[in-house]
Amino acid sequence: MISISVLALVFGVIFLAELPDKTALAGLVLGTRYRASYVFAGVATAFALHVVLAVAAGSALTLLPQPIVHGLTGVLFLGGAAVLLLKKGDGDEEIRRPEDQSFWKVSTAGFMLILFAEFGDLTQIMTANLAARYNNPLSVGVGAVLGLWAVAGLGIVGGKALMRKVPLRLITKIAAAVMVVLGAWSLYEALAA
Repeated sequence: MISISVLALVFGVIFLAELPDKTALAGLVLGTRYRASYVFAGVATAFALHVVLAVAAGSALTLLPQPIVHGLTGVLFLGGAAVLLLKKGDGDEEIRRPEDQSFWKVSTAGFMLILFAEFGDLTQIMTANLAARYNNPLSVGVGAVLGLWAVAGLGIVGGKALMRKVPLRLITKIAAAVMVVLGAWSLYEALAA
């Protein structure tokens, strides 16, 4: 059964954490060079695959005793917040242009870019943590996919305008603050158990 509150929380956390990521900027670059719908098809498919893998890993963690799961997720959330706050700005990566603009060439380029760039990325680890924390794989999976797709869509279609209006540093600080709260709460629950 889907929990709207878990879905909304996961959406918000993943959305904020992915916004300052270099793959959002890569999606922006791809979207300026190629047909947006073709790019989004590839990027969205890769993100969905990453979420399935992350939710499966997080669901496996629920087999451990709850205090251990809460402790692990708390430490990982705090580590993720540290990564966001300490990360230096990434430069734009050079993205090769496919020789033709066909759906399959462009969507495959977007898929491969995200597939490799996001493997083991912070948002994938966060999704696994959230799946372990809430033991609701469907709500976590849908929230994470929608959060990643929203960032991809913004990056592909309107990323430049968003980045002019909202400073990337502010987005990063908000995402880190949310992760610190989730991490502290998980550690509290681990110690209180």
